[in-house]
Amino acid sequence: MIIEHLKLYNTQTRKKEKIVPKDGKTIRIYTCGPTIYDFAHIGNLRAYIFEDLLRRSLIYFGFSVTQVMNITDIDDKTLKGAINKNVSLLEFTEPFRQAFFEDLMTLNIEKAEFYPKATQYIEHMLDIIIKLVDKKIAYKGVDGSIYFSIDKFKDYGKLSHLDLKSLKQGASKRVSTDEYEKENVSDFVLWKAYVEKRDGDIYWNSPFGKGRPGWHIECSAMALKLLGSNIDIHCGGVDNIFPHHENEIAQSESFTHETFVLHWAHAEHLIVDGKKMSKSLGNFYTLRDLTTMGYSGRDIRYMLLQTHYKTQLNFTFESLKAAKASVQRILDFVDRLKSIKDENENNLVEDIIKKEKNLFIEAIADDLNISSALSAIFDLIREINHLIDDKKISKKEALKTLKFLKETDSVLGFIFLEEKEKIPKVVEEAFEKRKDARKNKNFALADELRDLILDHGYIIEDLPDGARLKKK
Repeated sequence: MIIEHLKLYNTQTRKKEKIVPKDGKTIRIYTCGPTIYDFAHIGNLRAYIFEDLLRRSLIYFGFSVTQVMNITDIDDKTLKGAINKNVSLLEFTEPFRQAFFEDLMTLNIEKAEFYPKATQYIEHMLDIIIKLVDKKIAYKGVDGSIYFSIDKFKDYGKLSHLDLKSLKQGASKRVSTDEYEKENVSDFVLWKAYVEKRDGDIYWNSPFGKGRPGWHIECSAMALKLLGSNIDIHCGGVDNIFPHHENEIAQSESFTHETFVLHWAHAEHLIVDGKKMSKSLGNFYTLRDLTTMGYSGRDIRYMLLQTHYKTQLNFTFESLKAAKASVQRILDFVDRLKSIKDENENNLVEDIIKKEKNLFIEAIADDLNISSALSAIFDLIREINHLIDDKKISKKEALKTLKFLKETDSVLGFIFLEEKEKIPKVVEEAFEKRKDARKNKNFALADELRDLILDHGYIIEDLPDGARLKKK
């Protein structure tokens, strides 16, 4: 059942608003995906985790979702990389595209319905550009490129709320680079005329001559083609608000004469040890860097998830270690629930689950308040652990608790990632023999068996309700 009070902050209106699908049933989301010129860094991944949390939450509350996440394979960076390596654009970008999907799997990010590549939508980009030129909203510059005239779109700046009059105008009032600073409020490029020295042999033919699309028009074309003229939610990082998303609005609404996006949502920056992440500072990390250090995808997912998306996330290795410990606490609790055999019910669990479930739902429905949602999970763990210590929980009640955790994990996505790995037979046999050895006070044999278990990558945990095996 859809929760009517599910609210999300709208960047454009600067307030929390109810999420209601325009067609009454399906939320159509466009999420800015990777530019495949390098491996995604943890700042990129923070935005993708936010978008995944939003997607999962909408589904949890009963909405259908159609999500598009674009793959930018044409821009200044991808062309430069291909030319420098003297390979085709596809040869250069494809390894990074594959790595991106590997990252999504590692972080347990749900698959979108569509992953369009910009190179697949050149024709539709040209359709939009031709119409904008015909309307005299776009024009041909002296360099042969086609530019969008921001003076022709009266609402320019409505998303970013920038004081455009106080910002510097570009020297020629045109910007041909794909990315530029907030200070440059200028007409932006829709189609870049071919320059052999810069572009090598990478170009497409058009009515305006050889060239390639600008970055901004790519997203408009893919969004309009796959989701229609009115998109329910458009997501990205705060660095996309201006100029990228501002330009998307201008060109899309000039083309359709309709509201392009009903709800804009943006994730804040990730910084490292209080500083901007950059390769020059030596604080630039990819997912592979962290997994090589021994952190799992679920540890990293939790670390990127636990801070509200509108709050700047300060990454430190201390915070990553703390995230790992928090995840382990939940996994230990799950293992403990699975080990309960008692059949005597005390009827103490249901009220705890009901209370924490309501708190969890209220938190997620309030602009994805993840810290309060996680607090509900840890409060439940604390209360039920006390019941387990006092032997006041039955197997049936443990299963009810596990069911609740699985429901919440459909939103969180880091608890039940895979079935528990089958313990090798030699380890299970050594574990049983060790229990007998300890019962018979043969501690020397018990120690030998413990060492054998350790050599196979497992440890023994002695708990109030008995010992258990655990992966090291």
